Amino acid sequence: MSNTVNKLTAVYMKVPEGYVAFIEELPGANTQGATMQEARENLREAAALVLEANQAIH
Repeated sequence: MSNTVNKLTAVYMKVPEGYVAFIEELPGANTQGATMQEARENLREAAALVLEANQAIH
C-alpha cells in the first residue's frame, strides 16, 4: 500500500467578524470562524468533507 502526502495551501484572512479560510487547491473547502483556531478547525473539517465527497463521485 502506498501512502501519498499532498501539501495544500490554507489561506486565512482577518475580517471584522473573525476569520475566513479556504484551501487554494481544493474548490469548495472554505469556512469561517470567530478566532483563528476555530477557522483552522473548521477548515480541517471542510477539507475532509470535500475530499470524501470527491472520492464518492470518482
